[in-house]
Amino acid sequence: MKFRGKKRYFRELDIRSSGDQYNLDFSNDGWFDLWHTHLDFIGIGNRPKYRKQHANAHLALYKDLVKEMDTFEKPYQSWIEFNQNDASLDAVYIHTPNPNEDNFPLEIADLILDPPIPVYLKGLINKEEFNLGYYKRSSDGNYIVQYKDKGITFK
Repeated sequence: MKFRGKKRYFRELDIRSSGDQYNLDFSNDGWFDLWHTHLDFIGIGNRPKYRKQHANAHLALYKDLVKEMDTFEKPYQSWIEFNQNDASLDAVYIHTPNPNEDNFPLEIADLILDPPIPVYLKGLINKEEFNLGYYKRSSDGNYIVQYKDKGITFK
């Protein structure tokens, strides 16, 4: 099956993977209650040949947003979550103390640290720079990618 509009789609994916596209408040008044964004709403990344490109776009956005967080004076958590079965569920997250709920820092039950790297993340994730985790919710498995030295990490 031919992918119509592929060039335009990946050009737009590249734009969405820039932190400049999001109007986020990193001031002292700012906060994030499990803020997240998905870059692949329609699941194009479910096709094996496009999965790595989508993972790379999430990683680029994550790096941009964490760079912005360097000036943020509150504690925070940030991570990328990759769903093992559905690329449309992949997302970049930012979480801080917030007035909505006492849910900071977020803890993920049964998180397995340092699992084998999935094929679509090989060559993208440097284990010297990033933590990798895995957990299962319902029937879906999820990989967590998080800087080792930025914000509060999962344990």
